[in-house]
Amino acid sequence: MTSAVTLKNIVKRYKRGKQSVEVLHRLNLEVPAGEFLALMGPSGSGKTTLLNLIGGLDRPDEGEVIVGEDRIDRLSNSQLAKWRARHVGFVFQFYNLMPMLSAERNIELPLLLTNLSAAQRKQHVHTALDIVGLTDRARHKPNELSGGQQQRVGIARALVTDPALLICDEPTGDLDRQTADEILALLQMLNREQGKTIVMVTHDQRAADFATRQLHVDKGQLVDAEARTAA
Repeated sequence: MTSAVTLKNIVKRYKRGKQSVEVLHRLNLEVPAGEFLALMGPSGSGKTTLLNLIGGLDRPDEGEVIVGEDRIDRLSNSQLAKWRARHVGFVFQFYNLMPMLSAERNIELPLLLTNLSAAQRKQHVHTALDIVGLTDRARHKPNELSGGQQQRVGIARALVTDPALLICDEPTGDLDRQTADEILALLQMLNREQGKTIVMVTHDQRAADFATRQLHVDKGQLVDAEARTAA
């Protein structure tokens, strides 16, 4: 099976004053293409750091980060920015929508970094809106949308460049249970029907149960959920 993400011997340290704190310790991970992986763990365990490394938002101090066919830890900052724009869609807890822009304009933003014409961008935006079920809300601004609708706009924005990999950081953390389940069902559909590889950080076991595999970040290492339960 093709690997979407491979991490080899990852070490990540942060400075706290004069002290160096190692957050990830010789961590290894392989995510097959088409998997929906949930990463869990307590605050400060390193799971968001791990997500940022996979998405090219951060770099390891040691080790290799390979996404698709690209060794992204070796890319320059400008190369990494172009790589992210082409290959990764990001979904965040707090949506990060531009309040003065309509839903369709928010979704279009990543396409402004491409060479697509205005007509091509419009077609991509409408396709993304259709996938998340928000065609009738295209011209609404964020303050005219519910929390669930805003997150759907965020997901459409992540999808609009047709990336192979979706990175989701607590995507339902700001939503009520029913709305959260609807968003998770949407992510599950994108995984099963569109073949998107999804890596999601969550504190919520119910959210993690939508994934095809669960791993826990514990003391800078990854532990399989079943092995953790057995222990």
